[in-house]
Amino acid sequence: MSRIKEKFDELKRKNEKALISYIMLGFPNEKATISTVRGLVKGGTDIIELGFPFSDPLADGPVIQNASTVSLEKGTNISKFFNIVKKIRKETQIPLVLMTYTNIIYHRGYEKFISDAKKAGIDGFILPDMSIGESKEYLQAAKNNMDTIFLISPNTSTSRIEKISKMSTGFLYLVAVFGTTGIKTEIKNYTLKAIKNVKKQTKGKIPIGIGFGVSTPDDVKKYIHAGADAVIVGSAYLKLIEKTKPAQLESKITSFTKSLKKETCQQ
Repeated sequence: MSRIKEKFDELKRKNEKALISYIMLGFPNEKATISTVRGLVKGGTDIIELGFPFSDPLADGPVIQNASTVSLEKGTNISKFFNIVKKIRKETQIPLVLMTYTNIIYHRGYEKFISDAKKAGIDGFILPDMSIGESKEYLQAAKNNMDTIFLISPNTSTSRIEKISKMSTGFLYLVAVFGTTGIKTEIKNYTLKAIKNVKKQTKGKIPIGIGFGVSTPDDVKKYIHAGADAVIVGSAYLKLIEKTKPAQLESKITSFTKSLKKETCQQ
């Protein structure tokens, strides 16, 4: 059983939902990444999503794009990424998800990349540009080794949701808004309706996580109330990292994470 599956099972027993925290590894530097992870763990996040920088991050908004650029400029490559993951693993057994783009993995070879990621301590992948029609080789390489988390949106058809949910393990990622990450708008009724529809269709067979534009405790509360099994917060963390002095980073991340996690606990 994967760490992700174990975490969702544990939360179900505790009548809690999952807080998933996204950060860009290597932003603004390795030291900041380690401090941030420590803050996330102390703050009670359930799963950490680690972004691997990519030169053309199509699904990401300006905040994550900037973090990706900075990370690349600081020399983050695959080898450095996995070395930092290994350092994280020495401190915590929290589930770790790697978020990047298909070309990165394809270029290195699915089997080799996934094997190296597993050895470093990664538990699953989120590849926003991986289509189910072209995923056979990827899924075969990941089978029994890595959770494969696919994305759906509020306008994904029921037939595609059925196909995608069968190929997804760990959780199913529902994009909250049309567009890129980090775009903060009011919570849409179509998103709340989508959560209910997807939950009804998947019948509890896989947890539903919602992300894109989730940035406040109130956002978390509303999505959990609507039925989401997990909420994913990303750009809000990167903004906090960017404006916080290094000496205060761990404590600031801890405090913010606690405020988000509080809203995932059922009353």
